[in-house]
Amino acid sequence: MKEKDFIPFCRPTIGDDEIKEVVDSLKSGWITTGPKVARLEQEFRRWLGEHQEAVAVNSATAGLHLALLTLELNPGDEVITTSITWPSTVNNIVICGARPVFADVDMDTLQIMAQEIEKRITRRTRAVIPVHFAGAPVDLDPIRSLCQERGLDLIEDAAHAVGTSYQGRPIGSDSEVAVFSFHPIKNMTTGEGGMILCSRRQRADRMRRLRFHGISRDAWKRYSRGGSPQYEVVEPGFKYNMLDIEAAIGLHQLERLTNFNERRRHLAKNYFALLSQVPGIMPLKPPSYPHKHAWHLFVVRLDIDRLRIGRDEFIAKLQEDGIGVGLHFPAVHLQKFYRERYGFKRGMLPNAEWNSDRIFSLPLYPLLTEKEQERVVSSLKKLLKRYER
Repeated sequence: MKEKDFIPFCRPTIGDDEIKEVVDSLKSGWITTGPKVARLEQEFRRWLGEHQEAVAVNSATAGLHLALLTLELNPGDEVITTSITWPSTVNNIVICGARPVFADVDMDTLQIMAQEIEKRITRRTRAVIPVHFAGAPVDLDPIRSLCQERGLDLIEDAAHAVGTSYQGRPIGSDSEVAVFSFHPIKNMTTGEGGMILCSRRQRADRMRRLRFHGISRDAWKRYSRGGSPQYEVVEPGFKYNMLDIEAAIGLHQLERLTNFNERRRHLAKNYFALLSQVPGIMPLKPPSYPHKHAWHLFVVRLDIDRLRIGRDEFIAKLQEDGIGVGLHFPAVHLQKFYRERYGFKRGMLPNAEWNSDRIFSLPLYPLLTEKEQERVVSSLKKLLKRYER
C-alpha cells in the first residue's frame, strides 16, 4: 500500500500563521520560556475566564505531577481516579507517594461516576482525579459536591477537554485545578505542552516555581530588559517549563480552536450516521446531561462475541487495510506494574474491563474528509463480514 493511501489516526492542523510565529521566535533570539508563553497563558485565561490562574508546562503529565505535589501527599494517602485513562494520570499518584484507588465508569460513556467514587472514599482519601474522557465532560457537579462535603481536593484531568463545556460552563473556567494537554493528537497543539488552570493564586505560584527548578524567578524575568539575573531556590523543583517556540504554535491554535472543534463535531455526527447500520460496532454514547462535546476522540466498541478474532487482531487488520486506529485506553489497573504492586485483578471494575477489551478509536481530526470516513467504515464492514462467526 502506498503511504498516500494510508488514513492516519491523527494529523495536526498546522497553518502558515503557526509557522511564521515559530520563525519569529527563532529570529528573535528568545526560544525558551519568554513573552510568548506569557501571552499564551493570558489568552488561555481570557478564553476560559480571567479569574483563573494559568500555568503553562511542557506536558499535561507535568501539570498533573505539579498539581499533586502541592497536596503534600504522605505514604498511605489515597487518590481516587479512573482506570480508563492514559497511564500518567495514575503514575503521578504513585510518584507522589500515594496509593491509586480506582472507581468504575459508566458502561456507555466511560466517564467516572460520583456514586462509584463515594463507595471508595476512606479516611485516607485525599483527592479525586476525574478524567473528562474523549472530549466529553464527567458529570462534574455531583463529584464536586462530594469532594466539598468530604474535604477532598479535586484535580480535573482535562487532557481531552479543551473546548468542552459542562452545564453551560467551559471545563476549567470554574475548576479548583484542571490540567489540559497540547500534545499533537489533541484538539489544539503546541507540539508538546500543557496548561494548568487553578483557582488559587498561592497554589498556582507554587506550581510556577516547581515547573522551573523551584527558583523564585524564571529566565524571562531574569534576562529580559530591566530584569535581574539574581535568583533564589525556594524548594527543589523540575524542568517542566514550556518554550516560546511551542507557545508560538499554541497562540494560533487557540485562535482556531472553535473552528477545529466544530469540524470535529461535524465529523462525529457523520460517523454516527455511517455506523448506524453496522452491527458489530458500538460507538460510545454522549452523556445525557447538558454539555458540549469537543470530540477529541471517536471511540467505538467491537462486538467480539460475533467474531472469530479479538479486538487486537481486528485493529491490526484495519491497519493492514490502510486505516490508522488508536487504543484509548487499556485499563490501567490491569497493567503489569499495578497488578504486581497492588494486587489489582479482573473483576474489580466490570464496566471498565468490559470496555477495555473492546474499545478502539477511529481517525478523527479537522483535515479528515467525509470520503475518508466512508473508506474507514467500508473497511470496518469488510472485516466484520470476513471474520463473523
